[in-house]
Amino acid sequence: MNFSKVLILCSFLFVQFSFAQSISGTISDTKGNALVGATIRITATNSSIISDAKGAFLLSDVKTGDYNLTVTHLGYKTISQSIKVTDGDNTFNFILEEDLLYLNNVIVTGNFAPKTLLSSAATVSVVSSKTINNRIPRGTADLLSEVPGTFVDASAGEVFTRVYSRGISASAEDDMGWYYASLQEDGLPVSLVQHSYYGPDLFHRVDITTERVEAITGGSSAITALNAPGGIYNFISQGIHEKITGKFRLGSNLQDSDNNLYKVEGTIGGALGNDWYFNFGGHYRRDEGIRDTDFTFGKGGQIKYNLIKKTKNGSFKFYGKVLSDQTNRYTGVAATNWENPQAAFGQDFNSTALLMPAYTGSIPDGRFISDNKTNSFDPSQGVKVQDISFGVDINYELGNNWSIRNNGKFSNKIANWQTSISNAFVSLSNPLAYFITGSPFPIGQVVFKEAASGQELARIDNSGILAGEPFQYIGEGTLPNDAIMGTSAWYKDNTSKEFIDQLTIRKKLDKHDINFGVALGLAETKTFTQGTFGFVTYEPNPKMLRVTLENPNTPVEALSDANGLSNYGGLFFVNARADVSQFAAFASDRFILSDKLEFDLGLRWETINHDGSKDRYAPFTSPGGIDGDATTSYDNSVNAPTGEQDTFDFNYEYLSYSLGVNYSLSNNMALFTRFSKGNKAPELNYYFNNFSNIEIPNKGEIQRIKQAELGFKWNTKDFSLQTTTFWSELSDIGTSNFEFDEDTNTVFYTPVQFNTSTTIGLEWEALYSPITHLNFSFGGTIQKAEATDWKIYDAAGSVTTDDDIILDYSGNDLPFNPTSMFNLGTAYTTNKFNTFLKWQFMGKREGNVANAFQLDSYSIFNFGAGYSITKNLTANLLITNLFNSEGLANFFGANSFGASANGVTKEFIQDNPDASFVVVPVLPRASMVQLSYSF
Repeated sequence: MNFSKVLILCSFLFVQFSFAQSISGTISDTKGNALVGATIRITATNSSIISDAKGAFLLSDVKTGDYNLTVTHLGYKTISQSIKVTDGDNTFNFILEEDLLYLNNVIVTGNFAPKTLLSSAATVSVVSSKTINNRIPRGTADLLSEVPGTFVDASAGEVFTRVYSRGISASAEDDMGWYYASLQEDGLPVSLVQHSYYGPDLFHRVDITTERVEAITGGSSAITALNAPGGIYNFISQGIHEKITGKFRLGSNLQDSDNNLYKVEGTIGGALGNDWYFNFGGHYRRDEGIRDTDFTFGKGGQIKYNLIKKTKNGSFKFYGKVLSDQTNRYTGVAATNWENPQAAFGQDFNSTALLMPAYTGSIPDGRFISDNKTNSFDPSQGVKVQDISFGVDINYELGNNWSIRNNGKFSNKIANWQTSISNAFVSLSNPLAYFITGSPFPIGQVVFKEAASGQELARIDNSGILAGEPFQYIGEGTLPNDAIMGTSAWYKDNTSKEFIDQLTIRKKLDKHDINFGVALGLAETKTFTQGTFGFVTYEPNPKMLRVTLENPNTPVEALSDANGLSNYGGLFFVNARADVSQFAAFASDRFILSDKLEFDLGLRWETINHDGSKDRYAPFTSPGGIDGDATTSYDNSVNAPTGEQDTFDFNYEYLSYSLGVNYSLSNNMALFTRFSKGNKAPELNYYFNNFSNIEIPNKGEIQRIKQAELGFKWNTKDFSLQTTTFWSELSDIGTSNFEFDEDTNTVFYTPVQFNTSTTIGLEWEALYSPITHLNFSFGGTIQKAEATDWKIYDAAGSVTTDDDIILDYSGNDLPFNPTSMFNLGTAYTTNKFNTFLKWQFMGKREGNVANAFQLDSYSIFNFGAGYSITKNLTANLLITNLFNSEGLANFFGANSFGASANGVTKEFIQDNPDASFVVVPVLPRASMVQLSYSF
């Protein structure tokens, strides 16, 4: 009996081993280069492997029989082939053709389940690691100018950027530039909340750890993103590597010594054994700024990591990021000549930054006056950000075609702004230059000294300004342009703790691919903002001014402190906090009617709660101000909480849907159409900005977004095309202006008006490779964006409402939406050498909804060349804005303190033909040399 058991066991083992085989082979491209990182998978099993550095692979323990084997690699067309595993030789070699626009690649953005771009009824663009590496690091938004249909304004630098698509733009101006779009890392939003000077670009940096970017500009984002119906830009990190691989890169620019940029970055990843894998990387950079400042413009870096465990039925990924960075943002430059703007007052569109110089000041914190607490202020800091985040991404096959994915992360964010806002011209004959200090009567002899040295620069008599007469210099000293800069020392402290999670359950049937689940977002955020006036010279390289009133036979009155700061905390005050909770339930079905035709329908119900409060405030009143000294007027008007609060607790609920149809004309050609109805609930700036010392009686309006699109995709061996016609309507747009009241010396927002816009257009992306080493790319957008029903509240520069009017601009062109924009490029690549040239064109745009001022079209050319010194070592030269274009990216309105773009009407220009105004030029030319080592 025992002998029989042994015999049966031996027979079983013999059968198992005799039928267990190995599959091996190599993966290469059409040029004969080995492809590392290709995924080889045997369908109907969980067996998969990734090719090594030589392109080789080995799959063990495969039983004899018939299988379907697929080979996938990012940027190459997928191969799916029937194979027969026998007792003999099972070697299979594959040559992958380049997938020029990734149409045959699997994309994960804008869909609840992965699918190829060609079979997706949506417009998705992929920005490859090669494209990322071919750009000088100027920030997240700048990179996204590679995406057709996406408008980008990165003229401020890495932060304070604007990104939107298809005319869905109205609330995304100035300090809310990502209002409609979701900036994501590995499928989850970078940040859950937005408000003024607090957006997702603060907490995102592009470096070598990014494998690719998937960007969706179509309507399916309405059902796949948290409160972001205008598009998704998903930065995807490095994945599994079977062997230890890595890349390290050192970059340095070729600017002059005052504008240096150094960046070191690296990534390493591979197998740890027992199906564990890791990736670790990041960067550090020091940037002196592309424009002239007397301080380091940015410094810092990040570390990113993930740890992946493959199991029989799926995978677990533990990931995280530690970001500690400091950067700043450029503001506007003065110009004259409304028809052909030219830099004014000695400024230059390429080199002038017009920011406060570096110094260390101390400003009383209005929240803690009784404790004598102050906030240190140094405008050279800009914004200092920290983001510590970690999460877990679980993918698991449950069996019977059921699967589950849960991706969740926690983050702790801090953003502290210390910078200057506004840099307007204020004439020394303007009473504002003196009364803004908080002094009861700053009339007489005013002395201006350079704060840093104490040297007297000018002494003036302003006795006649109240009667409309000009000031008079006393002595020989003068101030540049007979003016000071109307600017504010802007201190803003933000914190946010966030948790974001998405659970998706998938069931695959014969004709259906069903996905359903929930998404959750929780945030606890606080914000404090304090605005203080700064006395600064109005010149290209500004200096801080110490200002005193020195009338005969009276004590000297200090209108500013030793650093040139005045009216401590009197210009702006916000102290608020809020809890944000978002919950969404979603479901979608991909219904496959035939081999050629399929539908997908998605629904998303979302509810958002904003529960918070905002402090009422009033100027602190005490004889002599904070310090009790009647001769120091700069601390007499510090805003402080009164003890009262205005609370809000509002819910926003909406249902969004999207219906798509995809028809395959062939294996390489498809048509699709989609209609979507999305929604956008207000962000926290609705409460923080629009209600000062008054009750918050009503919740904000949910913006409604309708989108329709019809697209065509075509992929051949040497040509790829993706083109889409689109229509969008955005309604219930809340619009408000930022204004200054000279009588009360306060900044305020005008009452909100609700408006509607529509856009129709065509976008395309094409790539042609006529010969092996050469390709041409062409992508762009033609559109017509209209302010269909649009009104602006004109407060006439005062908080009183007696002289207010509402202006109707319905039918005008929607501002900042170009009629055309495109990228045209060519690239030549061999095993040793590569080079590229790209032309970026930005068409004419209206500077405001009044259509009174136009921003002219401009072109930017980017160039690069690289050489492989050895198999592992490469050198690259990159130049952006090759011909130093002076294109204008933005318009801030008249060159006066508190002015806005909407204040410039055709009548204003007619009455003020020689007036100066503020524009924001594109960033000037930059060049960089990079040395990279790969292994």
